[in-house]
Amino acid sequence: MSPVVPAAVEAAREIVDPVMREAVARLDPITARVAAYHLGWADAAGQAVAHGGKALRPALAVLSARAARGGPDVGADAGAVAGAAVELVHAFSLLHDDIMDGDRVRRHRPAAWTVFGRSEAILAGDALLALAGELLIERGTPGFVDAARALARTTRGLIAGQGLDLEFERRDDVTLEECLRMSARKTGDLLACACSIGATAAGGPGPLASSLAAFGMEAGVAFQLADDLLGIWGSPEATGKPVLSDLRARKKSLPVVAALTSGTAAGERLARLLALPGPPAEPDLRDAARLVEEAGGRDWAETEAKHRLDAAGLHLDAVDMPADVRADFLDIVLSLAARDR
Repeated sequence: MSPVVPAAVEAAREIVDPVMREAVARLDPITARVAAYHLGWADAAGQAVAHGGKALRPALAVLSARAARGGPDVGADAGAVAGAAVELVHAFSLLHDDIMDGDRVRRHRPAAWTVFGRSEAILAGDALLALAGELLIERGTPGFVDAARALARTTRGLIAGQGLDLEFERRDDVTLEECLRMSARKTGDLLACACSIGATAAGGPGPLASSLAAFGMEAGVAFQLADDLLGIWGSPEATGKPVLSDLRARKKSLPVVAALTSGTAAGERLARLLALPGPPAEPDLRDAARLVEEAGGRDWAETEAKHRLDAAGLHLDAVDMPADVRADFLDIVLSLAARDR
């Protein structure tokens, strides 16, 4: 069953998509072809298809511009351009992530690197990142310059989080606190930016942007928790990836680390199972999922996600904004954290 797409997401897609397409059209034909495939606009032969992403982050950027300016039409350019920039950075990160993680499927079809090659996908990711900054800087207003600076800081945080994720693959002593910090950088930073960059670009007050960023950070960690739960127990229809994919890759996801550090017999058995050499067999993967749950990893992740969403709501309550904008913010964030599993 397909998840219901919030109305604010569809509305944002209509104004953000043309900005993204114009930006990608600036690229050389080879790189543009890889980018169009990855973004879901074209098939491997370059023929147009309707297979795009969810556009949740662009919608948050559009909403933050509305929170700064009041109405759906005021500050529309700020929201559209900021939303496009955020989505381009997100697309850059996914292109590189798929290569680093060896993921062969993205959104229910072959990942771009498996179609065009690793080097071509890396270059396309680099190009999308460059376009994101270009879109903001070329507007030239103080708000857009500040937005470009914020997006650059966010990208550094995202990269730092990805670096920690890679380091954790080589360690057996990852703590839950370290894993939460990694998730805050890898996922929380970009969602915090999405929730505030439109307000920054529109020239909104600093306290508004700060509160929206704090809202986005908590929501981002909740989203990562939901994503980690899907990585173990999600169906391929919901995730676009094979079942038990995170355990197959031995990822130090939040539920797994919670189980490994639980001090339980199940957690100790899980550690021994994950330490076995060679690719894990399917029965071992099912045993690992059961042990994560038995050690309390699943319950902890679900409870922590709820706490993070509650904290996000408190940050949003502190912001003065139109009631419909507040409702749309909450609608999108709840859809992020409550996907089918």
